[in-house]
Amino acid sequence: MNNRNTKKNKSPGGFLRYAGRHPLAAAVAALVWLAALLVMAALVFLVGFIVIKGVRHLSPELFSWNYTTDNVSLMPALINTLIITATALLIAVPLGIFAAVYLVEYAKKGSRMVGLIRITTETLQGIPSIIYGLFGLLFFCTALKWRYSLLAGSMTLVIMILPLVIRTTEEALISVPDAYREASFGLGAGKLRTIFRVVLPTAIPGILSGVVLATGRIVGETAAVLYPAGTATKMVSSLMDSGRSLAVHMYVLSTEGIYMDQAYATAVVLLAVVLALNALSTACARSLMKRQG
Repeated sequence: MNNRNTKKNKSPGGFLRYAGRHPLAAAVAALVWLAALLVMAALVFLVGFIVIKGVRHLSPELFSWNYTTDNVSLMPALINTLIITATALLIAVPLGIFAAVYLVEYAKKGSRMVGLIRITTETLQGIPSIIYGLFGLLFFCTALKWRYSLLAGSMTLVIMILPLVIRTTEEALISVPDAYREASFGLGAGKLRTIFRVVLPTAIPGILSGVVLATGRIVGETAAVLYPAGTATKMVSSLMDSGRSLAVHMYVLSTEGIYMDQAYATAVVLLAVVLALNALSTACARSLMKRQG
């Protein structure tokens, strides 16, 4: 009987009935609903504002292969964004996953090294993106003599998103029950085989959530890419060429003041790219979960 009453209280209807009998609970429930509605309203307003202001200014000229002052094409910036995103993820995701595996599976719990790594990652997460951009300019472009290049911008973004990938992967690995590991060991599997065949596949949805967050930050980043990658408008032929990302392209157009319509249109494309990448990552996560099931 007690279990049934508990289940009823956990359901939405049971919670509302409970809130009806307790004024404080009713007030908390109202605040929760209000907060949720405010978040949804802010999202709808933001997306709606960008779409209304930008969709009507989309034109074939904006997607021309070559940039000119007449068409203000965003295609070179779009290609550069995809190149920077792919390069940064290919480097940061494996490094972040392996670092998280070390912290969770191999490192001694409570050791100073683990504490130092976690403090470092938390500190790196709080550094403003403009600092990353200046570091990329001074280290990759000046010290290593890479000049303004997509590679310098990608490596700067790797350093910026690495703490995010490490922490999300670490939390995903911690959430895997120890019973899975014990069962694998009991069947005779070794440590490495257990990690790659049992632990990591189970933690993939959480890992992909971190990858989605990192992708969104890469695509929408401006300051960390502006200084090391430059603002060249041409179509790049290699990673050592300078080129602007889509976010930098939108920033430059808006600061010039004479291409505001094209800047709004670029914002629509940038929003569509982020949504497409998030949808692709979500589809991959669901597909992997179905295979495991």
